[in-house]
Amino acid sequence: MRIGEVAAATDTTTKTIRFYEQSGLLPAAERSENGYRSYAEDTVSKLRFIRRGQAAGLTLAQIGDILQLRDNGYAPCAHVQKLLTRQLTHLDRQITELLALRAAVAQFHAGANNADPASCDPDRICSLL
Repeated sequence: MRIGEVAAATDTTTKTIRFYEQSGLLPAAERSENGYRSYAEDTVSKLRFIRRGQAAGLTLAQIGDILQLRDNGYAPCAHVQKLLTRQLTHLDRQITELLALRAAVAQFHAGANNADPASCDPDRICSLL
């Protein structure tokens, strides 16, 4: 399968495929006599897996570890479950922090809407914050 076909089948760019190959996420493609890359059939499933991993917020390094486990004959499911648990914990923490930030900004915004620029305290940089 040529690189353009793999890209079309996975909604990925050829540049991305070459990057994944150089990064070790995909095995090096065979080269035909004319120098074109020729990818194995499982490349499409690996690329789709990489995209799903990224959609779940996993890093390329984490995805590479999962692929390596599979390539070495191990089922990576327990490892993936731990990664997803950590990812959920991280996301929950970020959501909590973002909600607190939003509340703070909303409070400043409400004060800013009621402020009179003419009564701004010259000893403060900005009385809105």
